[in-house]
Amino acid sequence: MTTIRLTAAQAMVKWLSVQMTPEGERFIEGVWAIFGHGNVAGLGEALHGIKDTLPTWRGHNEQTMAHAAIAYAKTHKRRRAMAVTSSIGPGATNMVTAAALAHVNRLPVLFIPGDVFANRAPDPVLQQIEDFDDATVSANDCFRPVVRYFDRISRPEHILTALPRALRVMTDPANCGPVCLAFCQDTQAEAYDYPAEFFTPKVWHIRRPEPDARELAEAVAAIKAAKKPLIVTGGGVIYSGAEAAVLEFAAKHNIPMVETQAGKGAVDWEEKLHFGSPGVTGTGCGNQLAADADLVIGIGTRFQDFTTGSWTVFSKPNRKLLSINIHGYDAAKRGAQSLVADAKVALEKISAALGHHRFADPDFAARDKWFQTTDALMAAPNGAGLPTDAQVIGAVQRNTGKQSVVMCAAGTMPGALHVLWRAAAGGYHMEYGFSCMGYEVAGAMGIKMAAPEKDVICMVGDGSYMMANSELATAVMMGIPFTVVLTDNRGYGCINRLQQGTGGAPFNNLLDDSYHVNPAAIDFVAHARSMGAQVVKAADIAQLEAELQAAKGAKIPTVIVIDTDPNPGTGAGGTWWDVAVPEVSTRREVNEAREAYVQATKRQWLVN
Repeated sequence: MTTIRLTAAQAMVKWLSVQMTPEGERFIEGVWAIFGHGNVAGLGEALHGIKDTLPTWRGHNEQTMAHAAIAYAKTHKRRRAMAVTSSIGPGATNMVTAAALAHVNRLPVLFIPGDVFANRAPDPVLQQIEDFDDATVSANDCFRPVVRYFDRISRPEHILTALPRALRVMTDPANCGPVCLAFCQDTQAEAYDYPAEFFTPKVWHIRRPEPDARELAEAVAAIKAAKKPLIVTGGGVIYSGAEAAVLEFAAKHNIPMVETQAGKGAVDWEEKLHFGSPGVTGTGCGNQLAADADLVIGIGTRFQDFTTGSWTVFSKPNRKLLSINIHGYDAAKRGAQSLVADAKVALEKISAALGHHRFADPDFAARDKWFQTTDALMAAPNGAGLPTDAQVIGAVQRNTGKQSVVMCAAGTMPGALHVLWRAAAGGYHMEYGFSCMGYEVAGAMGIKMAAPEKDVICMVGDGSYMMANSELATAVMMGIPFTVVLTDNRGYGCINRLQQGTGGAPFNNLLDDSYHVNPAAIDFVAHARSMGAQVVKAADIAQLEAELQAAKGAKIPTVIVIDTDPNPGTGAGGTWWDVAVPEVSTRREVNEAREAYVQATKRQWLVN
């Protein structure tokens, strides 16, 4: 047997560099790295030796460089991914939040944190967590609950089995998610005679599981028996590449559609059967369809709390739920009639079995009325005063085209965008599974790396921007342009509204309502400019629109700051959301909110 003598770290990166997609591209495009104690000598040297084949990029924060990797994988519909490496200790635990984000969103990313010495000679080594009762535990065990596959590489030959297992998980359509290979730092530097055939290029294909014949027949029968079916498109439609299939299915059988946050952009908003969104951030016409439907057909959705209005939107008596999903766990939620299969395959087979079966027209007039309502909300303001978030969204909408991608993650903007934004096909990127503040700037960079031809617009509030903004400097350094629209409402505006909506007093959310000795006066223009970005402060909506046009064609990130009113919501759509209100309070507002809460919970669909 022919062998190659390499360190474990050299063998790892060499193997990763020859794992290919069917299109002939690397599945792991490159490695984000912040070197430190635990990975600089082993992995750092190995990555330097292969930098012309497998690129390495330097971030400023372990969590946010992982966010960039996650956004890259999401943009590529899970067909390509990135790896992220850190030192042991705080560098590793900084990535745990990003691992949880990837896990919730079912997205592939390879985490390679440095780990303690396998030989335990320097024990405890710098940054080592000591468990008094378990000598095998390290800080990296924090990853176990938030990754799909965990392994600790404590011998150089471990990578012969660990790496293929890792890629199997990352390319599995049902179990796809993040992987953590905790890499002991002395093991990284150990040499081993690896079989040469281990480094033979391998192509990873994404399976398309066929539906079970009985489940398929039952799904067809349920649809035929329905009078008012409704399709809910989730992220699985996009990951399956089933966007055209779901539109063709809906059009052939005349079934209206609504979309989740993850599924938004699968179908162009201009399609006449597209009724927007359901749930807490649902459109008025979409939630009305959900209330009237006798069969809800979920396609690639996990029916998250926001989508279902905490299970009040789909609470109609005798309403049935058909869930088409790649994973049996999601397909069986709420006692749904399950069809476990790839979305594209399932839709094609169901449609063939339905033949020319069509349903009555939905209420197209309600859809038209909804757009008239939101046109007014998003129109440029006539008078004085700070603009609303809806008016900012309107300005961005008027200055973007079919090649634009609007993205966000947390705060006011996700809900406002879900209910108001008119997404072109492929024009929406929302991290709302974990709704992680600080994803935005790094995520925008990852999207642009994956789709350089796209015009990427990052919508971020001042609260999320303050959480994590350092990758703006990385994007400037790497020459990755995108536009940041930074809405400054001086605090956590959406949580302030939620606090008051549940009877609470304004407290600890807006900066002026938080403990302070000196009033907050953050100069976001100066801050972003200090990192090298192109920055401007827009005085009003008209200037925002002009600056959006001016940013097109820029070679570095552009940040446009605009002050907004923290108080108004979107002003349309939506439904109840289960946010528990205290049973006991000395405040009248809380007691009144509790009464309303108790009444609302009676509408929840808790059992079949």
